[in-house]
Amino acid sequence: MSDIRIPDEIKPVDGRFGSGPSKVRPEGVESLSAVSRTFLGTSHRQKTVKDQVARLRRGLADFFALPDGYEVVIANGGTSAFWEVATFGLIRDRAQFAEFGEFGAKFAKAVSDAPFLGEPTVHRAPGGQAAYLTAEGGVDAYASVQNETSTGVAVPVRRVPGADPGALLLTDATSGGGSLDVDLRETDVYYLAPQKALGSDGGLWMALMSPAAIERAFEIKATGRYIPQFLDLVTAIEQSRLEQTYNTPALATVFLAAEQLDWMNAQGGLPWAVKRSAESAATLYGWADRSAFATPFVTDPALRSAAVATIDFDDRIDAAQLAKILRANGIVDTEPYRKLGRNQLRIALYPTVEPSDVAALTAAIDYVVERL
Repeated sequence: MSDIRIPDEIKPVDGRFGSGPSKVRPEGVESLSAVSRTFLGTSHRQKTVKDQVARLRRGLADFFALPDGYEVVIANGGTSAFWEVATFGLIRDRAQFAEFGEFGAKFAKAVSDAPFLGEPTVHRAPGGQAAYLTAEGGVDAYASVQNETSTGVAVPVRRVPGADPGALLLTDATSGGGSLDVDLRETDVYYLAPQKALGSDGGLWMALMSPAAIERAFEIKATGRYIPQFLDLVTAIEQSRLEQTYNTPALATVFLAAEQLDWMNAQGGLPWAVKRSAESAATLYGWADRSAFATPFVTDPALRSAAVATIDFDDRIDAAQLAKILRANGIVDTEPYRKLGRNQLRIALYPTVEPSDVAALTAAIDYVVERL
């Protein structure tokens, strides 16, 4: 069966559907190539690089309509590093988590393992469902995921009614940021990574921080708590204000993310991006709802992500074999999240992905399944 060849006329023009690393626009790579001699291999303390960091921060501020007083903070390490940054630098003592997938679970574990913090409260839901935050006395930081990359569940970004005054809300937007709508006034820290909707390589974390979150970081630093220099949020804030990162960043990552944001802002910014991802999502979920062999893994339509979609297949179809055949035909990175262990495909719906390519993907899947 592995020799099934999908006709070129029904295949996507671009067959990259990875949930991260995601599709990088060829135009972005071409722009990077054009400046490679003067940009790549340059000190990150020099104007050439600082101008691109400034461009990235400005692009994020414009795209997300940054409220007054909020700041864009950038540093090395990706989301995994930011969970540790927040553990050291944003939580005074008690945190509460809404955990409904691998991303929320990893942050909760980091806080639970920290010997200098109290035991967190964790509200859990099984894969394909959502967990929610609830007001709890003594909690100084709440944390939830806007979009669970592992399961394809998305929830709105909203503050916790009845939370203690001054309690922060931290929103993991690793894969939701750029595809899903958000009002930043509803959260204190909206953090994301460049290798998802921003169509770049990995290696950075980017956080859009409220004045309250910035004040909290400086307050905790002033207590004398031990904070490793690489994970020092105050250092990241101060360096970002200088349009640089504390450590040398991956320059290609900075440039490609800035390039992607300029492109999306030129198209209409976040409203355009949200609409585009929603169009792709409607195509994919609509196909699955009509299919005789495929169904959306997330049964509640209100929770189905427009950033990352997970599609289950019935027992007649081996999704792993299907993904291999698609890959052999140039349609790549449709495999499910490894730890979820389901007979499914996972499809990125980021703004970089053409909605017409999502439609072509469904036709390609139908073609293969008919021949299995």
